[in-house]
Amino acid sequence: MATTDDTEAARPSSRRRVTPGGRRVVIGAVAVAVVVASALTVTAWQNDGGKPDTGGGAVHTATAVVTRSDLSNAQTLDGNLGYGRATTVKGGKAGLLTWLPATGATVRRGRPLYRVDNVPVPLFYGGTPLYRTLEARGTTGPDVRTVADNLRALGYDVGVQPAVGTWVTPRHVTPTATASPPSPTSGASPSPTAPMAPSTTPVQVRRGDGVLTAGLIAAIKRWQTAAGMPATGVLGVGDVLVLSGAVRVEGVQAQLADPADGTLMTVTSTAKSVTVQVDPGEAGSMKRGDTVTVSLPDGSTAPGTIASIGATVRTTDASNGDDSSGQPRLTVGIDLRDTAAVRGLNSAPVQVKFTSETRKGVLTVPIGALTALREGGYAVQLPGGRLLAVKTGMFSKGVVEISGDGISAGTRVVTTS
Repeated sequence: MATTDDTEAARPSSRRRVTPGGRRVVIGAVAVAVVVASALTVTAWQNDGGKPDTGGGAVHTATAVVTRSDLSNAQTLDGNLGYGRATTVKGGKAGLLTWLPATGATVRRGRPLYRVDNVPVPLFYGGTPLYRTLEARGTTGPDVRTVADNLRALGYDVGVQPAVGTWVTPRHVTPTATASPPSPTSGASPSPTAPMAPSTTPVQVRRGDGVLTAGLIAAIKRWQTAAGMPATGVLGVGDVLVLSGAVRVEGVQAQLADPADGTLMTVTSTAKSVTVQVDPGEAGSMKRGDTVTVSLPDGSTAPGTIASIGATVRTTDASNGDDSSGQPRLTVGIDLRDTAAVRGLNSAPVQVKFTSETRKGVLTVPIGALTALREGGYAVQLPGGRLLAVKTGMFSKGVVEISGDGISAGTRVVTTS
């Protein structure tokens, strides 16, 4: 009678094979036979002697060669080519509109975006609009910096700006002295009223501030003359429009003779870009600066770079009728490296291929060549039946990266496909 130990020794160990569909199939150590059947094919495994198991119909030897190649995790998503999200432009001062740009027009720094009472309202670049009247010398703030930077960029000498940390005393504008009317009984001659006392409270220049110096005021006057504006040296709210850069007029909502302090138009960036709505779970593998490939409607491709990844999750419009309708999405912006490829397109549906990771020159086999071991880990089976333990790496498009002793390019292994 066999002892318990003898029985255990006689019992064949078993292995589990990972099929392309993810199923685990038990394989006996002596008669390693797995039959994968479908409506069209039957694949039989070889036994330990290298002979195919002939039980059950047609026999096909399934082996694959270990190859050295590059792997990458890539996904292709639908996107839209256009000029990006539109921004609404509202007027900032009273008056009537006397000129508006044409749809599709490009407006750059210093050029008028519209006219109010026949006075141009030029475009300045920056992040801080004019929120007060800039008139008194010594006025300090980021709005003054906006004016100084733009005039300097337009070629005007604005003089030396005080350094950060400098203390500046604003010289507030005082009303012009006016004569008081004489008293009907006194007969005294008129006397001027006392001017408003200027503020003597100093202000420290902070990082990002500009100072309204005499040199900057002089530059404002010269620029106003050249731009067709009254050369007062004073800039009020709404005298210039501050946006992040050059704009393309997407649509004009206002009409001539409308009040200038309402909604005027919508503008976009002048550069074409691609936007992609991405599942928040997929966005984690994307980084700004990553290279992507954009497939255009004519079949050509153009390289691009991830320029922005939205931080706000939005629900897509359920009326679109596609698979992503009503799903939470993040907006990913793609900058095109070669705009010549899309010169003739204003908008179009495109496809964007994202690659999050690349492994170069690694050993690969079909996923079906992996055998899941009962004790954990994976192995590959040689045609003679021998199992070689392997370590897996990246999985991509039906193949997997492997490494281990006895594995090299050209090694033949058994596979399910």
